[in-house]
Amino acid sequence: MSNHSALILSGGGARAAYQVGVLSALGKMVAKGSPLPFPILCGTSAGALNATMLATHADNFTKAVSTLAFVWRHLTPDQVYKMGRWPIASSVTKTLMALFHLHNRHNPIALMDNTPLKQLLESFIEFSSINKALNAGHLSALAVTAMSYSTGESTTFFEAQEHLKGWQGNRRKGIVDKISVDHLLASSAIPTIFPAHKVATHYYGDGAIRQKSAIYPALQLGAKKLFIIGVSGNRSPKKWPSKDTEAASSAPSMAQILGQLLNSAFIDNLEDDIRQLEIMNNLIRDLPEEKRQHHALPTETLIISPSEELNAISEHYIHTLPKNIRILLKATGGSISQNASSAASYLLFTPEYCRALIELGYKDAMWEKDRIQAFLQDDCE
Repeated sequence: MSNHSALILSGGGARAAYQVGVLSALGKMVAKGSPLPFPILCGTSAGALNATMLATHADNFTKAVSTLAFVWRHLTPDQVYKMGRWPIASSVTKTLMALFHLHNRHNPIALMDNTPLKQLLESFIEFSSINKALNAGHLSALAVTAMSYSTGESTTFFEAQEHLKGWQGNRRKGIVDKISVDHLLASSAIPTIFPAHKVATHYYGDGAIRQKSAIYPALQLGAKKLFIIGVSGNRSPKKWPSKDTEAASSAPSMAQILGQLLNSAFIDNLEDDIRQLEIMNNLIRDLPEEKRQHHALPTETLIISPSEELNAISEHYIHTLPKNIRILLKATGGSISQNASSAASYLLFTPEYCRALIELGYKDAMWEKDRIQAFLQDDCE
C-alpha cells in the first residue's frame, strides 16, 4: 500500500464529538463511496471508539463518517454510563471497602458503570469487518492504546497486515491482537470514573494515562504523514498571550482538580508530542543536503484543533447532564458552572453538547479545506 498516512484520534470523553465534525467535513472532500483516505488508524480512549468504527467501514469513507455522526448526534448519557441514585454515598462506601480489601476484587471500583457503552459498541461495530478491510487492502493497521495496571506500560493493541510487527520500548509496547469490544472498553476506562477492564490476563485503564507519545504507535506502524485531530484550542496563537488571571479567592474544588487532571492526561501530552515532532522536522529540513540524506524524511503533519474553548461550550450545556451527575459535580465543589465546565466537558454525552462540537469540528475543517485537500491529494499522486 503506497499511502502511508495515519489518522490519530486522541481521547477526551465527550470531547471526541469534535473529531466527528472534522471527519464529516473530510467526507465531503473525497469522492462519494471512496475508501478510507488513512490506511493507518490510531485511537486512544474515545478516539479509539471513533477509529474502530472507521475501520469497520474502511471500504466506504462516506458511509463510515455518516454512521459515526448518526451515533454521536443521537448519543445520550444513559447509552454510555449509568450511576446509582446516591452516587456520592455509593462511591465513598466502595472506597472505604477497597481500603480494607472488603470489595469484590473481580469488580473493579469506579464511580460509574459503563455497561451501556459495551452494549452500544456491540450494536454498531462489526469487528469482523476489520479483518475484511485488511485483506481488501483498504486498511493497513488499526491501533488501540490502553494502560496496563499490572506493568504501568502504555500498551498498543493493533490488528494489521502481516508485515507489521509488535514492539517493545521504554514503558510502551505494541501487541498484535484482534481488536474487540474489550480493547475499546479498556482504552476508554478513565480511572476512578469507569472501571478498569480486563484484556487476556491483565486489567487496563484509559490509554491516555502514561502515554508518552500519541504519535509513536503510528510511526511504528509505518506512517509517513500524520493527520491529527485534537480536542483542545490551546494551540491557537490567540490563546498564547493570555495573562494570568487574578488569584482565586478560595482553594480549588475537587471538580476543578479533576478537570485539570483530565486535561493533563488527554490534551497536554499530545500537544507536547506535536511540538517536539515539528522541532525535529524543522531541524532535519535545515540540514545540508549531504547530511539530510542520512536522516529519515520529515514526517508531514496536519493538525485540526478547536477554534473555540470546549470548556466554555460545555458551560452552556451542563444543565443537560442527568440530575445525579449535576449533584455530583455540585457536591465536589463545582456549583459555579465555570469550575465544573472542564470536568463536565468529558462527561457531557448529551445530544445538545455533542451536536455543538460536531458543528464546530465541521466548521473548523471546512475553514482548513485547502490545506486538507492538499494533504489528501499528495497521497493520491
